[in-house]
Amino acid sequence: MKIGIDVSQLTYRNTGVANYLKHFVKGLVEAGGDNEYILFYSSLRRNLYPDDIPVAPNVRIIRSYFPPRALALLWNKFHIVPIEVFTGPLDIFISSDWVEPPAKNAKKLTILYDLIIYKYPEEMADIIVSTQKRKLAWVKKESAAVFCISHATKEDAFAVLGIDKSKLHVIYPGLTL
Repeated sequence: MKIGIDVSQLTYRNTGVANYLKHFVKGLVEAGGDNEYILFYSSLRRNLYPDDIPVAPNVRIIRSYFPPRALALLWNKFHIVPIEVFTGPLDIFISSDWVEPPAKNAKKLTILYDLIIYKYPEEMADIIVSTQKRKLAWVKKESAAVFCISHATKEDAFAVLGIDKSKLHVIYPGLTL
């Protein structure tokens, strides 16, 4: 199975989202199986840190130099150009934070960290609120499953976004020392 994962947030090292995503990807790759992982990221200036990406024969990295704001418009607002244009054919695509690309054939899954943009929008910049709201509207319409980092996030996804509870799954952040 070909599994694509948006790892763009790993360029923002040592943030909560980056730490969760790093260990999520590492756990998937270490779980074994015959899966091929296509780790996609987009950044004009930032690079991935080599020790944040699992090195394995079944892991491939694809970089796009589109600025994140350009992809937010392309994918969240206009919802055009499927992720497979960048990655090639996929069976599954897992989005993380910021953008929600359309998929041509891939089953879409996403990771949801919180819904602060709905609960405390005054704490966020307007561009972040509008970008995240557009992204989450597509998540609600298209994602087969949503991985929540806590039961509180799962309850918020149900109460605030109205996502069916059968699509919501809690995957806790792992502990690392």
